Amino acid sequence: MNNFAIIPDSSCDLSAELRKRFGIDDYLKGIIYFPDGHCEEIDLDWSKMTPDEYYSSMKGRKILYKTASVPVGQMTEIFEKNLAAGKDVLSISISSGLSATYNESVMVAKELQKKYPERKIFCIDSLRYSTALALLVVMACEKRSEGATIEETFEYIENTKHTVHQMGAMDDLFFLVKTGRISNFKALFGTLVGVNPMADFNDKGLSEVILKAKGKKTAFDMTIKYMEKTIINPEEQIIFVAHSERKEFANMLANMIKERFSPREVIINPVGMACGSSIGPGLCAAFYQGTKISENLEQEKKIMAEIEASVKSGK
Repeated sequence: MNNFAIIPDSSCDLSAELRKRFGIDDYLKGIIYFPDGHCEEIDLDWSKMTPDEYYSSMKGRKILYKTASVPVGQMTEIFEKNLAAGKDVLSISISSGLSATYNESVMVAKELQKKYPERKIFCIDSLRYSTALALLVVMACEKRSEGATIEETFEYIENTKHTVHQMGAMDDLFFLVKTGRISNFKALFGTLVGVNPMADFNDKGLSEVILKAKGKKTAFDMTIKYMEKTIINPEEQIIFVAHSERKEFANMLANMIKERFSPREVIINPVGMACGSSIGPGLCAAFYQGTKISENLEQEKKIMAEIEASVKSGK
């Protein structure tokens, strides 16, 4: 039987339209703290402000947003609602390297299992976040639609999560200054010469910069070359292109991906509030399935170093 609910958290960045399309049963809402001190549940549907308003508010000033993981009471309520309705639950959480949500889901599952011993509850630490989590959730929904059981879907996502890559560019270096990741001098100099940090996920579930490209065109050309070396069966995939207030660049990268790889579909999606609070404005990246991430990104760093060398040599 495949009568089970798939429940991600609000870091998955999936809109109401996409949640309905893929059959996502519900989502766990983390907490966002606004600059004026008040807090709200994180809204995947941007009902009170647009993505552009959110990211524009972070530019050129010291405005920052902070987030907190899903309240245990809310998680318990959403899980139990589905269990009481006769559904098993598959929870897919943001990377445990960034949030306590996964550990809390395991704790809640253990307690609810006592109350509903006839039901099954599986919790997955995605070791991904934002649009990479979205891609894993979509994969799980499609697996369920194909008739897979909750056990089969759980095993599939566990075996697949380290094959989900990201690659693209980040251009707002001054936001990185505000969050303490680089110095003001490096941001000023990097902006002057057009530095775009480019990152992939490491095996610990964190985003790690593996190259700093100069110029958006170079960064996107290198993104396509990197995807060529790491993607598997692109024609069968849904590829996401995520951005934080970089819609024009997202369209450009999406068109490059369509032209080179002819995937099943490319979905352009804004980075949501949850992860956007730490990512900030300036990101444009592709998220796709490919080769398994190597330990400490050794293979991926080698691939990118070879791409950089070929670009410098003009080949």
